[in-house]
Amino acid sequence: MSAVGGTAHAAHAAGSGAAHKLYRHGRSPVHALPPQTKITAAFGFVVVVVATPRTALWAFALHAALLAAVAVAARVPAAFLLKRLLIEVPFVAFAVLMPFVATGEQVHVLGLPLSVAGLWGAWNVLAKGTLGVAASVLLAATTDLRALLLGLQRLKLPPLLVQIASFMIRYGDVITDEMRRMRIARESRGFEATGPRHWRVLAKSAGALFIRSYERGERVHLAMVSRGYTGTMPVIDDVAASRAQWSRALALPSAALAVCLTGWIL
Repeated sequence: MSAVGGTAHAAHAAGSGAAHKLYRHGRSPVHALPPQTKITAAFGFVVVVVATPRTALWAFALHAALLAAVAVAARVPAAFLLKRLLIEVPFVAFAVLMPFVATGEQVHVLGLPLSVAGLWGAWNVLAKGTLGVAASVLLAATTDLRALLLGLQRLKLPPLLVQIASFMIRYGDVITDEMRRMRIARESRGFEATGPRHWRVLAKSAGALFIRSYERGERVHLAMVSRGYTGTMPVIDDVAASRAQWSRALALPSAALAVCLTGWIL
């Protein structure tokens, strides 16, 4: 009994960890939905957005309105959402360059020759990328990491992948703390990386961090085996979803699908 309890505790520790920065604790209809329904809804919405014809500008406005309605229902402030959208800045930079490097028919905007195909490509990347990132941010803002893992488990993702993800989440913070302690130790001895001549010291630190992380992983694995771990984690929470909850969650991709089909028809 104690062995099973120890393994369950390890599963809880691996899946929980510290609350991630994207999660926004709250009590809303969206927060209350089982995680597997929200994962499916977000994935379905992104697929539909990608399938939407890029020339149907009004369709993307409606997709954005659907996400805005979800954000309002989830009580996620616009400032919170916009701040997290900054993650797509590299894609924005790529999109901005497309009209200048693409070939084909050109138009002049403010005296600059821009490719028509490049302009449509840039719009395609910006619109679909922004909507996809916004859907992912809303999913993360209303579902904590442990619930996401449970949802993936309910969706029959291979158990090994779920376990790997759970340990990555749990021990990512541990390794980050170890890196911080090593940096403080170097700085307390007067070390400051200012150029290539210090790369050797940083490389040695990276090697030491790898060895410490590997040894820690071995110790954790031995501790889990000694507590009854056999390769699978026990299910300690039941996150089954009712038909009504599935219906509420799938309302988003269903509405987006109707917009997408209308865009192709028109």
